[in-house]
Amino acid sequence: MRRRSFLAAPSLLLAAPASAATAQGEAAAALVSALRAGGLVVVLRHGITDRSQADSGRLEDRAGQRNLSEAGRAQSRRLGQSFAARGIRLGEVRTSPVFRARDTAELAFGARAVVEPRLTADDYTPDPALLAANIAWLRDRVRRPSAPDAVDVLVGHIVPLGMVLGRGLSQAEYPEGALAIFGPQAGLLGVLAAETLAVG
Repeated sequence: MRRRSFLAAPSLLLAAPASAATAQGEAAAALVSALRAGGLVVVLRHGITDRSQADSGRLEDRAGQRNLSEAGRAQSRRLGQSFAARGIRLGEVRTSPVFRARDTAELAFGARAVVEPRLTADDYTPDPALLAANIAWLRDRVRRPSAPDAVDVLVGHIVPLGMVLGRGLSQAEYPEGALAIFGPQAGLLGVLAAETLAVG
């Protein structure tokens, strides 16, 4: 489906650095430490997808969606294992109803994942008013963790997060399976690749 352009009202924007480059080295280690401490919200992009498939815009039609590849399924399982191995305590886990996000959430975190319609991908939200309301909800949600010692995980998509930040995100900045990490009232702390979380 063709992506729409989005002119975000100032009230929809969340303060963010000009670039959300994937963290490496000491910056990545600091993000992992922050995740262990809790009180954060992660916007997890769905896992690696099969790019030979195309989205139809039909939410209930798995065959008409870009689904996880086998690599994405394995990545999602490793991600859940990495949270446990690193001692990251889970709070709420909510997921977009689009199948690639749902599958990511369920493979990583099991039955605790709850479908959240407000995380739906932009190309499955044809009503501009509904899309704007979803973006406003996401902007507010990343500022509000549910528990001080846990990490809430919202499994979603690249374009809605870019709308919250007020700019486009490249595939290199926010690859499939990456974690955008937010502190309450602090905005975006950084982006961590799934593979970086799994290392060490």
